[in-house]
Amino acid sequence: MTGRGIDQILHHSVSPELYEGYVKDARDYVLLAEKMNGKIARKVADDYIWGAALEIWRAEAPDLKIINLETAVTTSDTPMIGKGINYRMHPENLSVLKSAGIDICTLANNHVLDWGVEGLVETISSLKKFQIAHSGAGKTLEEAQAPAVFETPAGRVLTFSMCLESSGVPWSWEAKEHIPGVHLLYSLKDSQIKEVRQIIERYRRPGDLVIVSIHWSGNWGYEIPQAQINFAHKLIDEANVDIIHGHSSHHPKGIEIYQNRLILYGCGDFINDYEGIHGYDQYRGDLTLMYFVECTLRPFRLVSLSLKCLQMKRFKLCLAQPSDVKWMNETLKKVSSLFLNSSFRYTLD
Repeated sequence: MTGRGIDQILHHSVSPELYEGYVKDARDYVLLAEKMNGKIARKVADDYIWGAALEIWRAEAPDLKIINLETAVTTSDTPMIGKGINYRMHPENLSVLKSAGIDICTLANNHVLDWGVEGLVETISSLKKFQIAHSGAGKTLEEAQAPAVFETPAGRVLTFSMCLESSGVPWSWEAKEHIPGVHLLYSLKDSQIKEVRQIIERYRRPGDLVIVSIHWSGNWGYEIPQAQINFAHKLIDEANVDIIHGHSSHHPKGIEIYQNRLILYGCGDFINDYEGIHGYDQYRGDLTLMYFVECTLRPFRLVSLSLKCLQMKRFKLCLAQPSDVKWMNETLKKVSSLFLNSSFRYTLD
């Protein structure tokens, strides 16, 4: 969530004007964070917000980095009417994502159209300008449904992006044949599985690794609806999906290994401007996780899952304290206990 307050400390900030019920200036979110943890510089370097994550990336050296980009990338000053909260970042600030080596941005979420169709079109064109692949939104339904394709020495990775109304995505945002929008699912029923399977098969080649990135459910709470569990299982059983990258919750949720496939029901926020905002403190939204998945592609086999715990301070990712890592470990094991079996273990430090 690199818009709003985060955008205001970067080099090319958009206008700070907001249309929220209480906060009318994005710079107020910066002030809240400063009140919590101290002064934050302005016009920071492109790699500032990534902080300790940069050294972890260097050590882990992943082949592919995927994020859910939950903001419009636009200079448009016309917000989506009635949305309430409108995220945006300046297009030139995509250099921040380039500094982290982000390869793919999924866009099917409840903020990518915060500044209307004009903002979405600019978001897509800006990502293309910076040569960052995307999926989940487009100028047509076909574009929104198409995957981001990433080539590795071992084979191709296809990342499909989709969302549900339960995550706050208005029905009016659905992409149509010649209308820009997002890949919005109507339900979690079997008919929807069939449709998703058909879309995947349209692009899949033998040996491809398939990731479904899905924006679903609310922002807070650990409960995972049975309908989501069933849908995730059927994506694996019937659509042969290898990894499910779930998001929308502002904190990490349960992890499941099903049929040796990985299901992340809710990854939590990696970057946001919530520092200093209270109300859901019990979920420790200041703590964030990096998910490193090691697998083989041909055939797919999940080898390991390594998690790294970080903390947002002054809009920058810092190494979490041992006590915080312990809390995250205990919480994640508790909320994943229904899913994880003795045959697979992840590491978290």
